[in-house]
Amino acid sequence: MSATVELVGQDADRACVLPVRAQPGARRAGLAGTWNGMLKLAVSAPPEDGRANEELVLLLAELFALKKQAVRLVAGERSRQKRFRLELPLATARARLDALLDGQEG
Repeated sequence: MSATVELVGQDADRACVLPVRAQPGARRAGLAGTWNGMLKLAVSAPPEDGRANEELVLLLAELFALKKQAVRLVAGERSRQKRFRLELPLATARARLDALLDGQEG
């Protein structure tokens, strides 16, 4: 079973908020596991001028099979600890997240 990431449903379950721990300036971008109840994501962009945040949006859109416009940073613009809103029902987001984390363990 995958580690617990604290997803929160919003807007009558039409969207959810995903906590993320950012690792900017990494050699390789991608899923880096979990950290204290957050999804840990590595991006190669530096944390300057919002470049790492933009890359995080693109990475989340790719991981959750969403359009870029369906992912929005809602908290933590200048912090490693961020919250992203995904235009995805909570149950669907949880299933995709579990599949991503289970695939990483194998």
